[in-house]
Amino acid sequence: MNETRRRVLAALADGPVPGPALAEELDVSRAAVWKHVEALREAGFEVESGEAGYALVSVPDEGLEALEFGLDAPFTVEHHDSLDSTNRRARVLAESGATDVVVVADEQTGGRGRLDRTWESPPGGVYLSVVCRPDLSMTRAPLYTLAASVAIARTTREAGVDARIKWPNDVLAGEERRKLAGIRTEVQGETDRVAWLVCGIGVNADATREDLPEGATSLRAEGATVSRRVFVQRLLETFDELRGNPDVVLPAWRDLALTLGQRVRVETPGGEVVGEAVDVEEPGTLLVDTGEGVVRVSAGDCEHLRPV
Repeated sequence: MNETRRRVLAALADGPVPGPALAEELDVSRAAVWKHVEALREAGFEVESGEAGYALVSVPDEGLEALEFGLDAPFTVEHHDSLDSTNRRARVLAESGATDVVVVADEQTGGRGRLDRTWESPPGGVYLSVVCRPDLSMTRAPLYTLAASVAIARTTREAGVDARIKWPNDVLAGEERRKLAGIRTEVQGETDRVAWLVCGIGVNADATREDLPEGATSLRAEGATVSRRVFVQRLLETFDELRGNPDVVLPAWRDLALTLGQRVRVETPGGEVVGEAVDVEEPGTLLVDTGEGVVRVSAGDCEHLRPV
């Protein structure tokens, strides 16, 4: 959204404002004000014209201007109706030098999850990738994945749905603990410094239970009625708060962890680890007490088991 349109929108949101007064305030012509108002209407904003001037009545649920309007985080938004993969587009932006850009798509035709698994991305979900250039060593980069999972869980809970985190980065929701969201993080850099990081997030939002894969759920299926625009904005704002203070990420993750205290089986590249998940240490390593000692697991597929 260009700066003049952003200022027009901000003025309309504050209440009725006459076109001539707005033109004078922004130092543009009255015709320019009218063009910006018409462009906002075409984007789905409901703008009324009355004796007192222009007034913003409602904001659409999607679109570039809608996502940026009211967003209290320093991100530029790039919105697409459809993409093969928001992460793929975000990588292109990252490699061209971009930072603090969020790529959002209403649907993905080739989304991928953790371990390069297919992520079904029908219309109605939340699909976005954040391009960052954090001042972190490569060894601490996984903290951004933990921050994303905390941001998703917190935003989901704000929407009235209980959400917890299954190690390493699955967000589960509802009494049956079905999968609501997943995260795929890609990073490039040297050992001592991250060059860029792309954090891809997929959240099932408006899909019905019948439209979802087995074991999955959505905000709608769990009874939440929330604007996707508001959900995305709160998610990005929470993520921004967490990335600004990496030292709080791990305690926040522990507070929302479903895995800790559970008996687990973790399939790792080096074999199977079975025992009680007792803690997570930086940058996201799971500590499993096997009964013969504590094993540290940095990556793998985690399954919650019934207690012995």
